[in-house]
Amino acid sequence: MRNFKKLFFWLLGIFITVVLIVVSFNWSQTNVSKLTKLHNSRLSPVIMIPGSSATQNRFDTLVKKLNRNNKSPHSLIKVYVSTDDKLKITGKLRRGDNEPIIVVGFENNHDGYSNIKKQARWFNIAFKALTKQYSFNNFKAIGHSNGGLIYTAFLENYFAKYSDRIKIKQLMTIGSPYNFNEKSVHHKTQMLSDFIADRKNIPKNLSVYFVAGTETYNSDGLVPLGSVMAGKYIYQGQVKHFTTISVSGSDAQHSDLPQNDQIIDLINRYILDPKQKMQPRSRQESVSLNGQ
Repeated sequence: MRNFKKLFFWLLGIFITVVLIVVSFNWSQTNVSKLTKLHNSRLSPVIMIPGSSATQNRFDTLVKKLNRNNKSPHSLIKVYVSTDDKLKITGKLRRGDNEPIIVVGFENNHDGYSNIKKQARWFNIAFKALTKQYSFNNFKAIGHSNGGLIYTAFLENYFAKYSDRIKIKQLMTIGSPYNFNEKSVHHKTQMLSDFIADRKNIPKNLSVYFVAGTETYNSDGLVPLGSVMAGKYIYQGQVKHFTTISVSGSDAQHSDLPQNDQIIDLINRYILDPKQKMQPRSRQESVSLNGQ
């Protein structure tokens, strides 16, 4: 009887060992396959975040303009993040499209620093799901208004967990109020102070473009120019390239900026891969564009 028990436990030990080896092997093979797919991926999406009170439909006109007369139009994929952390993804990736446009909108799209921190967490949930579904190893980022603030909070607080396998190549913020309604950095909001304190977490190999509308001399009709430019205290000297650009003329008002033809041209020149031929010459470059 004693010998039988010894034999039983010996055989059980061998069985458990074999099972663990098989499970470990399958896990390793699966992870190697995923890493290989990620490494070899040619997908380089442009991920956009709209501002407060805007939905995942905010950039429809912008995408139509980008796709106009384009032999290889960009797919449009939309992600809706509800307050219970659930995602609804609509749209399809067109076969052969290596540069789709993905827009992430939120059920809670309200203004305010507390909401921006929540939206950054929700964006992280969406971003994690998108990396699993589309297996990209790099992307470009565009944020309009509060979308730029959400991106900044995401880069400072969440992106480090992806940075060893996923690169953010360019970030463009459009009319983003880094100091909310304050016109001068002499009166820093808590959000701006927090962003400056955590700026070291922003990837150093990033190229950043700040676009400000100047419907009037000192604002886009809603966001003070000084508030947009306050973002330089977060990014300048931290990233590889930092460029500030102001646009004026028609469609330079805050809500019109995403479909402004000058900004469409800037996205084509600086964000989209096929046409990205012009590079900043230094860490900071200021450009002013005047429309008709």
